Amino acid sequence: MPVLDPQSMQREVIYSPAWWIPGGHLQTLWGKFFRRQAPAPTVLERWDTPDNDFVELHRLRADPGAPRVLLLHGLEGTVRSHYAQGLLNEAARRGWGADLLIFRSCGSEMNRARRFYHSGETTDTAFVLERISQEFPASLLGVAGVSLGGNVLLKFLGERGNDLPPQLKAAAAISVPFDLGRSSKRINRGLSRLYQRFFINSLRRKAQEKAARFPDLAPAARIAGLRTLEDFDNLITGPLHGFRDAQDYYERSSSLPWLKRIRLQTLLLSAIDDPMLPPEVLDEVREVARQNPALSLEFVDHGGHAGFIAGSAPWRPFYYGEYRVGEFLAAQFARASASQTSVKQGSG
Repeated sequence: MPVLDPQSMQREVIYSPAWWIPGGHLQTLWGKFFRRQAPAPTVLERWDTPDNDFVELHRLRADPGAPRVLLLHGLEGTVRSHYAQGLLNEAARRGWGADLLIFRSCGSEMNRARRFYHSGETTDTAFVLERISQEFPASLLGVAGVSLGGNVLLKFLGERGNDLPPQLKAAAAISVPFDLGRSSKRINRGLSRLYQRFFINSLRRKAQEKAARFPDLAPAARIAGLRTLEDFDNLITGPLHGFRDAQDYYERSSSLPWLKRIRLQTLLLSAIDDPMLPPEVLDEVREVARQNPALSLEFVDHGGHAGFIAGSAPWRPFYYGEYRVGEFLAAQFARASASQTSVKQGSG
C-alpha cells in the first residue's frame, strides 16, 4: 500500500482498512471519539429562505475561479462532525472553496419555521446550490453528502436529471442509507441501537423545544416517550412534513428509486459492514448502477458508517473517504476543464 501522507500523494491510493480498527462498529465510532483535526478556517453565514426561515452555511474561502464543493451532513450532524471537518479540510488542502450547508434545526439556534429537515427534503439543497452557482459563475462545482446528506443529494440529483447548474460537474455520496425503511429496522437491532439512542435523544430534545413554540406539534408525553427513529418519524417527521406516517415517509424519501434518473457523474462510497444498512440493499444499488453509466460504485467490505479508516498504525490514521471524494471530484473537474479548453481552441 502506498505511503498514506495526503500532503505528498501523487498516485491513486488503494483502500485497505486499518487492521487496528476491526469491524464496522469500531470504524464507525473512531472518528467521533478519537479523531483529532484542526478546525477548517470557515466563516458562518445565515441565508434567509423563500419560506421566511433560514439556513446556515460554514464557508471556506478560495482564490477566484477555484472549484467549490457544497457539503451535506448526516442525521443530527453539525459543523463539528468529524466527517464534515474532514471534507472541509480536504477541500482546503486542494485549494478549493467549500460550503457546508447546515440543515434546519442543526445550526447555532433552532430554525424559525414549524418544519425541521429530513432525508427527502431537497428544496434547501436546490436553493443553496443555485445561489452558489450564481455567486461563483467561473468556478466548477461539486456536491458531496454523507449518510442522510447523501440520501438528500441522490434524491435531488434524481429529481433534477439534467436540470442542474452548468458549473456542476460531479457529486459524491458516502454511506447513504438508500432505503430508509430497511435502514430504520437495521439501526434498531443489536449494537446499532447505540447509534439510534444518540440520534433519538437529540431529536427528542429538538421536538420538545419545537413543541414549546408550536403546541399542536405533538403531545409532550408522546414526545418524551419516543424510543426509536421509526417512532419519531411516525409522530414528528411524517405528519409534520406532509407524509401519512413513517412508512409513507420512507417510501417517498428513499434515494434508491431515484438512482436510475441521475445524469451527473456521481461516486457512491459504501461499506458492506455499515451497521446502519442491510448489505442486501447495496446489491440492489449495484443492479441499478449497471444500467446507469453516471454512477460509479465503490462498495468495500470494511469501513463501517462514514469510517473508511486506513493506515499502518493508530498514530498514523488515514481517512480514505474524504480523500476518495476529493480524487473523484478532481478527476471530473480536470475532465471538464480539458473539455472547455478543447471547445475554446476549436472555436478559435
